[in-house]
Amino acid sequence: MHTMWKGTISFGLVNIPIKLHAATENKDIKLRQLHEECKSPIEYKKRCPVCDKEVANEEIVKAYEYTKNKFVVLDAEDLENLKKEQADKSVEILDFVKLEEIDPVYFERSYFMSPNDGGTKAYGLLRKALSDTGKIGIAKIIIRSKEQLAIVRVYQNTLVMETIHFPDEVRNAADVPNVPEQTELSKKEVSTAITLIDQLTAEFEPEKYTDDYRTALMELIEAKRNNEEVTTSKPKTPQENVSNLMEALEQSLESTKESKKISPKKKTPAKKSTRKKKTS
Repeated sequence: MHTMWKGTISFGLVNIPIKLHAATENKDIKLRQLHEECKSPIEYKKRCPVCDKEVANEEIVKAYEYTKNKFVVLDAEDLENLKKEQADKSVEILDFVKLEEIDPVYFERSYFMSPNDGGTKAYGLLRKALSDTGKIGIAKIIIRSKEQLAIVRVYQNTLVMETIHFPDEVRNAADVPNVPEQTELSKKEVSTAITLIDQLTAEFEPEKYTDDYRTALMELIEAKRNNEEVTTSKPKTPQENVSNLMEALEQSLESTKESKKISPKKKTPAKKSTRKKKTS
């Protein structure tokens, strides 16, 4: 399993060297966009609309738009120094809380944690302590240059770190439009709905839930592939840098000569005449 982060997590004076591994994977089927006429993949280029030219990566800087078309430019060096300051800190568990106190709306992404060199015993200690108390840890961590709030909990004998949103990242539910305050419902309607819920209540078995759309899409792709309904994009014509007109002409001539080369045809033997000579 690929290691995507290495560091140290601590609670109190206990330090645990750990590795993070992505606990989930995106299995969406990615579809490419092709030009309908020639079936070639579409390219997306970075272009400046003011200068009307394509921009290379080294010509691009990052900035914060504080109001419409007003920017604060941030130097790469400033961002790198800021990232290093934060990355040097070890991940510290700030508090321990109960999992049920956190609404699922806060949860973002899950990572498996494994002990790094020399961290096996401390890893087992934290796992045991969390299991026995029924608590989870609240921590902060820098992942991909972004500070994340996270929880640490036990999942199937493995410590899991799950990033969660900061409170100001969760929108106010009161701002959702057209939500009724109260609805007039009869006792019969409510009891019928409760009965229906009771009938559909079951143990959670994640294995029985599948992505039917993804399965159907793959079946469609395989069916088209087996029926040879496939397209191949045309190879790009290599563009060479030509410094002057004469060079362009010479290259064009060479290209024309190559395309006009024809393999020599075999001469067919002349057919013998079957006509009889006239006698005088």
